[in-house]
Amino acid sequence: MSQDFTTPVSPDPATLQKLQSLNTIGTISYVMHLIVAIGAVIPGGQFGPVLLIAALVLDMVKRSDAEGTWHASHFRWRIRTVIIAGVLYLVTAPLWILFLIPGWIAWTAISIWFLYRIVTGFLAMNKGQEMEIPA
Repeated sequence: MSQDFTTPVSPDPATLQKLQSLNTIGTISYVMHLIVAIGAVIPGGQFGPVLLIAALVLDMVKRSDAEGTWHASHFRWRIRTVIIAGVLYLVTAPLWILFLIPGWIAWTAISIWFLYRIVTGFLAMNKGQEMEIPA
C-alpha cells in the first residue's frame, strides 16, 4: 500500500506579498473599527465617526484587491457590519428624542453587537480564517 503524502503548495512571492498587504490593511481597518466599537460602548469616543468613515472608505477602496482571496470575506464582513449598525442607529434615533432610556438601551445593544462583530472578525482574520456570511 502506498500512501499519498502531498506537501502543501506555498504561494508564489507575488501572492504572498498580496496576502501580507491585505492582512496589514485588514489589521488597520479592524483596529480602527475596534476603537470606534469600544468608544461606542464606553462613552467619550468623540473621534468615533471620523475613524468609522475612514475605516469604511479604506474597506470600500481596497475591497477589489481582495477578490479571489479569503480576505474578501473580511472586507464584506466589515462593510456589512458598518452598514447594518448605521441603519440600526438611524432607525432607533427617534427613541432618544422621545424616550431617553429606551434610546440608551437600543444604542447600547447595537454597540455591543458591533463590538462583537469586530472582535469576531479580527480574531478570525488573525487565524487566517474566512468569515462565514449567511446567505
